[in-house]
Amino acid sequence: MYYIYHIFGKKIGVARNLKSRVTLAQGYKPNEYEVLDSSDDIDYISHKEIELQKSYGYRVDRKLYKNLFKKMKINATEQTSTFPYSIVELKANLNSDIGFKWETSLGEFELTKESVNWIKANAKKSMYNDNRTYIYNKAFYEAFLAEPLYDKENIFGLIRGWAQERGLYDKGDSKTQYLKLMEESGELSQALLKNDKPEIIDAIGDMVVVLTNLAYMEGYNIESCIQSAYDVISKRTGKMVNGTFVKDKITL
Repeated sequence: MYYIYHIFGKKIGVARNLKSRVTLAQGYKPNEYEVLDSSDDIDYISHKEIELQKSYGYRVDRKLYKNLFKKMKINATEQTSTFPYSIVELKANLNSDIGFKWETSLGEFELTKESVNWIKANAKKSMYNDNRTYIYNKAFYEAFLAEPLYDKENIFGLIRGWAQERGLYDKGDSKTQYLKLMEESGELSQALLKNDKPEIIDAIGDMVVVLTNLAYMEGYNIESCIQSAYDVISKRTGKMVNGTFVKDKITL
């Protein structure tokens, strides 16, 4: 089913999953938009969207909704989305496909400036065809559509925005970030030995920044990594030994 939604005073658009497309992706609550029409006929919906955009006085899409899905063919499985480009072609051509949308098991995905940069940083070469690349749907979903564990204005979001503006995700890589992490770890070690409180704060902060960017480059949000770790350690039992928490051994 296709839905024509109206964000009051902003725009009219089409979505197949209103929660993913309007609430999670664009940040509008259900009381901030309305559904103007719905149909399982994509041709009807595509023309009706343009008609309503004109009648309400909003910006009119240059292309029909149905034509957005004809720009390139993405093979979406439950786990991955595969692009008809090699790694080199993907980085050279994907910007021209901004606005393209495709359906996955996790909802409707869209190529935006931000998601294109993320895809370039996280796409992997297909093991079956050198002229194909893929991303993991769950990683894309967590990066752009999942409900955040914290408010959008949280410090991790600011760190990712800072890194993206400076081209770190587009031109950097995980291995370099790991080396940077080791460098910061060394600085923390020196600061601890000297009991230099300002330097301890600085080194810990720098390590968090590096870990935030490293997680993003690998297709994850640092928040979900922290949550995953906490879900595990919160169930552990053990005791303190020489200043370190030693978890109980699991007996079968």
